[in-house]
Amino acid sequence: MLDKYPKEIKLVLKNFPLPMHPFARKAAAAALAANNQGKYWEFSQMLFQNFSSLDDAKIEDIARQLGLDMEKFNRDLTDASVQHLIDRDISEAEKASVQGTPSIFVNGMALKNRRPNEFQEMIETELKKKK
Repeated sequence: MLDKYPKEIKLVLKNFPLPMHPFARKAAAAALAANNQGKYWEFSQMLFQNFSSLDDAKIEDIARQLGLDMEKFNRDLTDASVQHLIDRDISEAEKASVQGTPSIFVNGMALKNRRPNEFQEMIETELKKKK
C-alpha cells in the first residue's frame, strides 16, 4: 500500500511493550537507540527474528552485528527521551484500547480484519473520503 500510495499514506509505528515479555521494553528502547544511528528497521527485524531468545546479551549482540557505535547505543538505550517516547506510546495505546501487538489503525480506526484485501479496502475507503 505504501508503494501504491506513496504521497497519500504513511506508516507510523508505536511502541507497546507487553508486560508478559520481560525484554519487550528494553527491545523497544534498543530499536529506538538503533534508530538514532539510522538502523531502526534492521534492528527491529533482528529483534523479531530472535524474539524467543532476547536478553541483554542478545540485544548487545544485535547492536554489534549492525556495527553500531556501542558507547552511543548504550547511552541512548537509557536516555530519558527514549524512555519518554516509549511511555507516551504506551499511554496512547492504552487510550486507544490496544490489547496486543501488532495492532493496526487507519485514521484512528482499528483494523479488525487483517487480510490484505480488507486492509487495502479500508485504506481506499479512507482515501475516498479525502476527495
